[in-house]
Amino acid sequence: MPTIGRPTWPKALRPAITVLLVTVAAALIPQAASAQDAGVLAVSHKSPFNCGKTFYANNWTGTPAHNPSGSIDWQDYGGDDIDGETVRATAAGTAYFYDAGSTSYGKWIEIRHSDGTRTRYAHLASMVRSAGGSLSVSQGTVIGTVGSTGGSNAPHLHYEQRTSTGAMDTSPTVEGVTVSLGQKKAITSTNGCGGNPYTPEEVCGSGYAVIDSAALTGGRTYLLYNSGNGYNCVVTLKSTNLGSASAVSAFLEPQGETRTTDSGSYDYYAGPVRRDAAGQCVKWGGSVGSSTYTSGFEHCG
Repeated sequence: MPTIGRPTWPKALRPAITVLLVTVAAALIPQAASAQDAGVLAVSHKSPFNCGKTFYANNWTGTPAHNPSGSIDWQDYGGDDIDGETVRATAAGTAYFYDAGSTSYGKWIEIRHSDGTRTRYAHLASMVRSAGGSLSVSQGTVIGTVGSTGGSNAPHLHYEQRTSTGAMDTSPTVEGVTVSLGQKKAITSTNGCGGNPYTPEEVCGSGYAVIDSAALTGGRTYLLYNSGNGYNCVVTLKSTNLGSASAVSAFLEPQGETRTTDSGSYDYYAGPVRRDAAGQCVKWGGSVGSSTYTSGFEHCG
């Protein structure tokens, strides 16, 4: 059985792909970090998974060599299958979203941190923004899910830490655990333990600002407005059972029109529910479990 993370291709394609990979590597993959570079890795990183999740961090060496050397392949641990797992930002910064298709990293994200360092997350099944997009993220913000896109033959998360010069840190540290070349360590996440990683503005999108909210047992429901297009947006964020599917809903009803509702068993939030309501009163609200809120018709401007 092939080693996880080592891509294989049909023999007829190997020469062409080898040339392609060498070209891409020369352009995209800097040399390993020197001792001089190491001091710029000032940001502290948590695991890229939900609070309490344990997975292997494998900084493997061998033939063929891991490319780039020093990157981590996060893999199954015990009976916990990593396929489809939520991926979180290991530190705050600005996330940029890319898609290399069926080659290289596949769907991947680079987060640029406040000290100039970067992290990369590759072979994703899904991303919270389309390729070409960007997003300001906090430590713990959900950015995608684990998959096997690009040059991968089994589900895993390819993860890199890079210095401010772009050089690889070949002994990355996560959750205070350093994983040097040739090491494989089981690491338990403390990421996302402090609350919902999403904000109402992130869920509704660019241009929306909160104009009202209401507390629920186990969460909060928010009403937002976009002055640029006249749309309202409602989202309900959970504060309990985070990362586990449970009943949550959000609704929006412009006066004189039908109600639009998003309701289901969700990990973090319901919504966004967006409606054109310029110059109209709206009724809005949501629920977490049995706790509900329904406004009157209001915000009529």
